[in-house]
Amino acid sequence: MLFGVPQYIDVEDKIAGPLTARQFLWMLGLGALLIVMWNIFDRVAFYVIAVPVCMVFAAFAFYRPHGVPLIAFIGYGLTFLLQPKVYVWRRPQENFYSKRRARQKETFKERFYKESSSVSPNDFAALADVLDSEGLHKNERAMKILSRTKSVKKRR
Repeated sequence: MLFGVPQYIDVEDKIAGPLTARQFLWMLGLGALLIVMWNIFDRVAFYVIAVPVCMVFAAFAFYRPHGVPLIAFIGYGLTFLLQPKVYVWRRPQENFYSKRRARQKETFKERFYKESSSVSPNDFAALADVLDSEGLHKNERAMKILSRTKSVKKRR
């Protein structure tokens, strides 16, 4: 059975012509504020104040910086400004004696691995020659390296 997957879920529904519910409410608030301002101020003061107020309400209704409504964008900015921005890194306090014990616990096995891990380029070349010949050309140097790794495996 097939199910239809909803698409365009990030698009708001249009309720009043081309306006979404949020845009319609911002425009309704603008209209109410303009009526109140018309009754309070004289005609010249009303026009001077109404133009910036209309621009602000239109920006809240229609402008979406980075795909986010302007009111949410301003909220994010205020949150950023009001949160503390000091991050202090403190080095964890390590006990002197625990470091010393850790150094003393280095066993012979670990020391042997450190010493045996140094392989020269010539050693790699000898091993490569043995591998390329599929074991037909056995090199003394390669055999020494292989015996050393066998002895390490036995000690484990």
